[in-house]
Amino acid sequence: MVMTLMLAATTTLQAQNIQPDSTGLPGDNFSLQGALDMFKKAGSPEELEKLINAQDNGVNNLDLNGDGQTDYIKVIAKRQGDIHVFILQDIVSGTESQDIAVIELAKTGDANAVVQIVGDEDIFGDSTIVEPRSESTSYQNTSTTGEDLAVLAAGHGPHIAIPSGIGIVINVWAWPCVRFVYAPAYVPWVSPWGWRRYPAYWHPWRPLAWTYYRPVRYRYYPHYTVVRTNRVVVARSIYRPVRVTSVTVYNRNRMVVNNYRTTHVSRRPAMTAPGRRPYTTTQRPYTTTRRTTTVTGPRGGMATRRTTTVTGPRGGTATRTTVRRRH
Repeated sequence: MVMTLMLAATTTLQAQNIQPDSTGLPGDNFSLQGALDMFKKAGSPEELEKLINAQDNGVNNLDLNGDGQTDYIKVIAKRQGDIHVFILQDIVSGTESQDIAVIELAKTGDANAVVQIVGDEDIFGDSTIVEPRSESTSYQNTSTTGEDLAVLAAGHGPHIAIPSGIGIVINVWAWPCVRFVYAPAYVPWVSPWGWRRYPAYWHPWRPLAWTYYRPVRYRYYPHYTVVRTNRVVVARSIYRPVRVTSVTVYNRNRMVVNNYRTTHVSRRPAMTAPGRRPYTTTQRPYTTTRRTTTVTGPRGGMATRRTTTVTGPRGGTATRTTVRRRH
């Protein structure tokens, strides 16, 4: 009974902590967690686009061009080998579009896949990374023990959730859209819709004020978590050359984005106009310490845990742990 109450209290506290106040950024009006939840429910990238733009789902509340109506978000899929990216792009006008986020998917085994969604830095102030959270517990601030490594080395099953220093890596192979895009006949989806050319099922609506939209977007938070580790590194090289930004969006949000980066992301360069390289400043010295532990299982499999600790100039530390399994 006491344990149940403690777990309930912990869950409530976590829910309170992950429900953010308004930052004033454009990203306040788009739920990364909600978009990833639609990817989980969708059977294809085409259906993903439909779900993201459905008013009842509460994922999209963006009005980047300021016309008093929500914008349409289209999905553009790209693939390189076993790496898929799904670009969520706002149709701002007849001549401009703005990327909102990118869903990054990688096949890591015969029946294993990992997924993350990365919010665009000009919309969310920083490259915000969100991934699925374990259904049983948040696993926040847990470390990988020797027993964990032994289990990984032994290789128990294709659907194992792999621990890391900042959470649990969830296998999303069973998600319908994941199975769909890894089918041999799959052809990457590119939305046919554009400015004033929308599907018959979609009609814009007046965006909700933050007071009303906040609880709508919050309902997705318990199932997803914000992390600092990019698990699909190759996806960045696929996406960066085709990233699309809008001058209109830049001009409307330059001050609020720069203010956010100054107060929340102090080591981030200020927002720069589309096509220009960001201005960087000399950083204070940081100390990096790395530690590696390897465990060999009874079948000869190996699991290696690498822990990197960075100590800042004021004594603060940040630790990242990665686990790799080898057969």
